[in-house]
Amino acid sequence: MVKKTNYYLMILIASFILIGCMNPKINQQNHQIPSIDEINTVQAAVDHYQKENEGLLPIKTKDMKTPIYEKYPIDFNKLVPKYLPNPPDHSYEMGGVFQYVLINPETNPKVKIFDLRIAEIIRDITLRIKAQGFPPFKDQIADNVYTIDFQKLGYKKDPVVTSPYTHDDLPFVITSNAEIYVDYRSDIVHVMKTTHQKADLVNMDIRTILLTNSLFVPAYSLPYTLDKHLNKPIFLVK
Repeated sequence: MVKKTNYYLMILIASFILIGCMNPKINQQNHQIPSIDEINTVQAAVDHYQKENEGLLPIKTKDMKTPIYEKYPIDFNKLVPKYLPNPPDHSYEMGGVFQYVLINPETNPKVKIFDLRIAEIIRDITLRIKAQGFPPFKDQIADNVYTIDFQKLGYKKDPVVTSPYTHDDLPFVITSNAEIYVDYRSDIVHVMKTTHQKADLVNMDIRTILLTNSLFVPAYSLPYTLDKHLNKPIFLVK
């Protein structure tokens, strides 16, 4: 057991070293949120590429099981230099922390982003779970969805993500098969209250509420719907 634990700890350390090596240019400037002008520039390049390539999109191939908001990353190798002089300054390809993706690829492709540092935190949590040998489930909050006892993983404070929508701290949840996700329920409540958006359909994924007037997708999330009273978001269990 000690050897197994040491093995996973070595992997954990190596992963952080690898992240640093892969992104030698990461600095505070590259952590700044891209502007709407930068997003629009990439959008124009994507539209131009699609028009000249019989409807094809400049995206990387992902597994069909990839969650929807991480499924269509933009392949800047297909856009540079003909459609763009360079990838955006804050993109992962330029040493930044933002992944550029497309939503609605089949009907109305739109450029959005998400923060790759979320993946680093999830990777750390996952490695600690593997080192321990079992997931430290805490409270069940939905079928197949639980909170996490982070103290059992050696955390002094529960890891959180800063919401791109409200800038509040968002917690992590875990499924029964030990997959880690960000919980955006509080964001959905906030957006519905402040924008007066309607989400009237039970058993439909309402994460699209978060896409309106935002550059970001709710990355690493589970689908949500509204409860039967249409009062609050709950996890959509299918």
